[in-house]
Amino acid sequence: MSDYGHELWFGSFITPTAHPTQAPVELAQTSERAGLDLVSFQDHPYQSAFQDTWTLMSYVAARTERIRISGNVLSLPLRPPAVLARAAASLDRLTGGRVELGIGAGAFWDGIVAMGGRRLEPAQAVRAVEEAVEVIRGLWATDETGPLRVTGEFYTVNGAKRGPAPAHRISIRIGAYKPRMLRLTGKIADGWLPSLGFLPEGPASLRAMNEQIDEAASAAGREPAAVSRLLNLSGRFTSGAGGGLLQGTSGDWAEQIADLALQYGVSGFILASDEPADLNLFGHEVAPRARELVQSERVT
Repeated sequence: MSDYGHELWFGSFITPTAHPTQAPVELAQTSERAGLDLVSFQDHPYQSAFQDTWTLMSYVAARTERIRISGNVLSLPLRPPAVLARAAASLDRLTGGRVELGIGAGAFWDGIVAMGGRRLEPAQAVRAVEEAVEVIRGLWATDETGPLRVTGEFYTVNGAKRGPAPAHRISIRIGAYKPRMLRLTGKIADGWLPSLGFLPEGPASLRAMNEQIDEAASAAGREPAAVSRLLNLSGRFTSGAGGGLLQGTSGDWAEQIADLALQYGVSGFILASDEPADLNLFGHEVAPRARELVQSERVT
């Protein structure tokens, strides 16, 4: 058992397609009407078929009222952390505290280099994420005196003024799969954000990966439960009996999600779908039933 006792929440993972332009905005509004807690967008600035994720997030923020908004995950090599810190804090203030921050070390390096980014080796990318988090949190720390100074191998800030502070404590979640990045997640992150489809052994991979995060958190003097566990999901809703994981009725989905929460400690479930019907089922039927099942198991 790896239930960290966190409250369950549910979100959507929407393609930031450029054509039709309003499609991802409408899906974000559908997500909000469905009662979902968060809407998120992948971030691939080198992909010309996509709209810029941060611009899209800002527009969606103005077209919604309640739902939280996040990149899933932002491509750090093309998002300078000092600028990202101010952008996130500003949008969080403008939305009354609805911004979350998901970051990744980088993927598709040819595309990153084509856009002017620097190609990093795996170990370098891990160090770059650690430095970036220090910069972001340092600029948000307006209660600390003096300007921010960070001298890093990849990111240096030399006397930057702190602020503005976000409207709420923005969680920094890291997309991670390999041991070094998992250990960094346990050491410094507020959350871990992988995708189920990229786990080599499916949900079974979560146990060993959780252990690496937990061990790193403990070594850093943190409680393992300080790191929330999220999961990007995909699957298929059916009207009858399903054929496996996330292939069935909304009731099947709820039971399987409850198991992921109780057995592997996942508390944030983000559905990758651009189908309004899927988002409505996920928000109106799967989420409340999964919460009921987990709560019932926890009190017995």
